[in-house]
Amino acid sequence: MTENTPWNPVVLFSKPEAERAGTPLLVLFHGYLANEEDLMGLAEYLPGEFTIASVRAPMALGPGYTWFPLMNEPDFSVDRVVSAVQDVSDWLDSIRDQHTSVSLLGFSMGMAVASTLLRHRPEEFAAVVGLSGFVVPAEGNAFFHDEELAELKVPFFWGRDQADPVIDEPRVEYTHGWLNGYTKLTKVLYAGMGHSISMQELGHVKEFLTHTVLGRR
Repeated sequence: MTENTPWNPVVLFSKPEAERAGTPLLVLFHGYLANEEDLMGLAEYLPGEFTIASVRAPMALGPGYTWFPLMNEPDFSVDRVVSAVQDVSDWLDSIRDQHTSVSLLGFSMGMAVASTLLRHRPEEFAAVVGLSGFVVPAEGNAFFHDEELAELKVPFFWGRDQADPVIDEPRVEYTHGWLNGYTKLTKVLYAGMGHSISMQELGHVKEFLTHTVLGRR
C-alpha cells in the first residue's frame, strides 16, 4: 500500500469486539493460496484466553491469496516480503494497545510472515509459533533487527514433519540455523504429518502458548 492508503486487511476474530480488550492477542497467518478462514478452525484447540485474529494475505492468486511470490519465482524479492509485512505491522499498531500482549502463528508461508514481523520489532511479541514453514534470508535489509532479537531470545515453537514434501531442504537448513541462533527455540518433529498440522502438534502449541504467554501475564 502507499503512504496515503493504509492497508485494511480482511480479518476474522475469535471474540466479538466488546470482549477483546485486556486479552492477549494471537495473530494467525495462512499459507500460499489459502485465506483467512483456513486457520480459524485451530481456535478451538488453542487457549481460550486469547483473542485470535486470522488475517487474509493481500495478493489474490488462484483459489486464494499469497503474501508474496514464492521464493523460487523470478519476481520474488526480500523487498516484496518487507512490503507485505510492513503493512501487517502498521495494522497491528492500530489494535495492539487494547491487548496485554501480541503473539504470532504462521503456517507454511505464513511462518515467513510471522518470523519477519518478529525480526522487525523483536520487543513487541511475546511468542511465535511456526508450523511447517520457513524464514527468509534478510540479505542485509535494514527492516530486519536480528541482532536485537538475538539478545531478547523470544520463545519460538517450530513444528514440522521431517518428510514435509513442500519445504525443501535448503530452506529447512537455513531456518533451523537461524532459529537456533536468534530465538529461544522449541523444535518438534511429527512423523507422517506431511505438509499439514496434526492434533498432537496443536496440543503442543497450546502447552507452549500457555506456558510462555499466559504463564507470565
